[in-house]
Amino acid sequence: MALKRMDNVGIVVEDLGAAIEFFRELGLELEGRATIEGEWAGRVTGLGDQHVEIAMMRTPDGHCRLELSRFLKPAVVADHRDAPVNALGYLRVMFAVDDIDETLERLRPRGARLVGDVVRYMDAYRLCYIRGPEGLLIGLAQELG
Repeated sequence: MALKRMDNVGIVVEDLGAAIEFFRELGLELEGRATIEGEWAGRVTGLGDQHVEIAMMRTPDGHCRLELSRFLKPAVVADHRDAPVNALGYLRVMFAVDDIDETLERLRPRGARLVGDVVRYMDAYRLCYIRGPEGLLIGLAQELG
């Protein structure tokens, strides 16, 4: 049996509404919101009794999803948002965009800030990292040519 696809990437946030609006501005579509709780959910995550608000965001092509979660119970136990790019573990998600400069202009009013510089990789891409809502590390890639 072969791997079918990557279904989604999950990010835990404090302010679900602000995160939804930021990723909407980036170009993702809100697929739905829900509250997840119950015995079955705790068995999946290993957290036991949990209560989580989630929002599922979908890329415009419909192939990828971003699951934003706000934990009500149990409380969040760690914070990796300020970790540098060379930290161990899951760190960032990268999105392909049509125009990095235009995307940065749209996202700045929602708190996005450039981490380093917008750079050119050969004649293939323009790339940058930004910090989004709550300091989340996000990559942007603009294909050239």
